[in-house]
Amino acid sequence: MSAVSFSLFFFSSDSEQNVNDKYGALLDIAEFADARGFAAIWTPERHFHRFGGLFPNPSVLSAAIAARTKRIRIRAGSVQVPLHHPLRVAEDWAIVDNISGGRVDIAFTSGWHPRDYVFAPELFPRRRELLFERVDMLRRLWRGEQLPFTSGFGETVSGALYPAPIQPELPVWITTSRTPETWTRAGAIGANILTALYAIDRQTLAANIAAYREARRQHGHSAPGTVSVMLHTFLGADADQVRETVRQPLIDYILQHTELYDLHEIAVQMKLDPGQLTEKHRRMLAKLASDRYFKTSSLIGTPASCAAMVDSLAGIGVNEIACLIDFGIRHEDVLTSLALLDQLQMQYV
Repeated sequence: MSAVSFSLFFFSSDSEQNVNDKYGALLDIAEFADARGFAAIWTPERHFHRFGGLFPNPSVLSAAIAARTKRIRIRAGSVQVPLHHPLRVAEDWAIVDNISGGRVDIAFTSGWHPRDYVFAPELFPRRRELLFERVDMLRRLWRGEQLPFTSGFGETVSGALYPAPIQPELPVWITTSRTPETWTRAGAIGANILTALYAIDRQTLAANIAAYREARRQHGHSAPGTVSVMLHTFLGADADQVRETVRQPLIDYILQHTELYDLHEIAVQMKLDPGQLTEKHRRMLAKLASDRYFKTSSLIGTPASCAAMVDSLAGIGVNEIACLIDFGIRHEDVLTSLALLDQLQMQYV
């Protein structure tokens, strides 16, 4: 059996609920995961929408997680680095690295939604190139290099990172799914990969992993790198009961996700005229997507069926499952699932 690590991924869409305690459950689960040997806790960066709206700044929440835990890795999944000055990103995460005793990892992304770019609208066309430029700058700042920046007087000044982080090197992931060029470029710079199965199938994932590992080899990186795959996760003893528990929350979660897309994009997926798209079509799309998750793209099922999924992914080179657990399931049911997930991860130690 291949060694596979398990981490927990948060990406809730309930920012309009739990008015008085939006983060209590997350922090309690972080303590559980820390005690039970899970590899990491991931929190994303999202803006201006209820889908992911609890997470506008993962460094702030990660500082709270750091203060409540002792050993688990604390990860951003993912920082939209073109939106922010690289020196400020480095400062924020250097604080978390110090609070945590050197447990910070960061996945970086260019972002994709133009609305997020109200922070830096002029950079949206260049976002993909800026991703790699700024990751390089952040790594150099983290190592202690001084880089040139422009002051308020227009002069070039040296910028250095304070406070100095605990880790001498910043562990980096690049977030990607469909674009093979991003996989190979991540391999070339020696970064790890954060991806998901909602946008690609396993055959495409296998091809991208092979290209990524070959790029690492060609550029002199002896380690194979970590490929972390995010999967919606819920385990139960009975398959029918699992499906009944998850079905409506998952459909609702996907529906809220589709709100981020414009009507034209949804119409293209459904081969419809955008003018003919109705709420019924959006619900149909969410239902089809939820069916696909159950069958091929999630860790939703019994311990036995989920073990088969893990083995299948390990066979194509995946070495970490990032378990997305907060997609609308009742907290009590999530805790029951986590106990079974804990048992499952022990099979892969």
